Amino acid sequence: MKAIKTIAGHQAEIQDVPLPTLRDGYIFVKVNAIALNPTDWKHIDVVAPPGTTIGCDFAGVIEQVGSNVGTEWQPGDRIAGFTHGGSEVQPEDGCAAEYCVAKAGVGMKVYKVIILFFKIPDGMLDEEACTLGVGVTTVGQGLYQSLGLPLPGAKSKANFPILIYGGSTATGSLAIQYARLSGCTEIITTCSPRHFEMVKSLGADAAFDYRDPDCVQKIKNYTKHSLGHAFDCVSTSASAKFCAAAIGPKGGAVSYLLPLKHDREDVVAKYTLAYTAMGEYFSIAGGREFGPRDEDLEFAKMFWKLSARLFANGVIRVHPPRVGKDGLEGVFAGYQAMREGQVSGQKLVYRIGDTP
Repeated sequence: MKAIKTIAGHQAEIQDVPLPTLRDGYIFVKVNAIALNPTDWKHIDVVAPPGTTIGCDFAGVIEQVGSNVGTEWQPGDRIAGFTHGGSEVQPEDGCAAEYCVAKAGVGMKVYKVIILFFKIPDGMLDEEACTLGVGVTTVGQGLYQSLGLPLPGAKSKANFPILIYGGSTATGSLAIQYARLSGCTEIITTCSPRHFEMVKSLGADAAFDYRDPDCVQKIKNYTKHSLGHAFDCVSTSASAKFCAAAIGPKGGAVSYLLPLKHDREDVVAKYTLAYTAMGEYFSIAGGREFGPRDEDLEFAKMFWKLSARLFANGVIRVHPPRVGKDGLEGVFAGYQAMREGQVSGQKLVYRIGDTP
């Protein structure tokens, strides 16, 4: 098959490679469409060693079901989800390829509910469904495991305001919708003014231009200095400083996508990493190792089942996809556009079948 593989010098190229091995607890998928994430190009540029398959977000069709998966999943099912692209431990596990393997269980323990993929509802296109894997996993970890919001549908409600920094990102647009379902009293977000209308249509009560030098003060005034929770969907040193400063005088917590720090001792700095949802050991550049986290796997199992119902009922809207040309060959231009900060308010998507 054709796949995007990392090579020496922190680069990547399309290679003809063997099909990925179907492991115990996994399914074998013909990939129809993939969506790009910042983690993809960052793995190429910094993290992944040579020989790994890149790509995390996919939509496709099950061709084969591995052992210890259960009867819920059958060949022919349309699914979308999340794979660990650029994995040093399992180099075949990315989805920027004609075929991939996706996790449906672990060891001898059968997970008969959704783990890191879901059945695509009738009426949802592959180009839409493939945008959800990383975003849903990340929102689940950030809003619920990290910040402790009540789940959508729970009897209790958040009853407090929340800041979603980066509301026009793919993760941010989902976070706004989930926070609304969790009963946050006010959802404040930051983005470029051209995206104000979009984020408000998703459920944001107020949107602020993060480039405005008075933005932090405007958020403090809007929330009457009551903000205690923030989810940073950009996670840079600048956004960390911003989020911590926006928290009110009683303190609170900010959840990041990277292990960032800020200078307020009364604001807890938390962070999540979507790959821990696999419940498996992995390592990344610099010798950092992550052991199996059963609690993250169990949470992902529950959260994907809950989210699948929301998708099927049309409660959650996908981030607007922008379909690029030339399939896997076009992906490289997409990565470069992301490196240069040229992607905003959309999710770059590529159809594998469009590869020349």
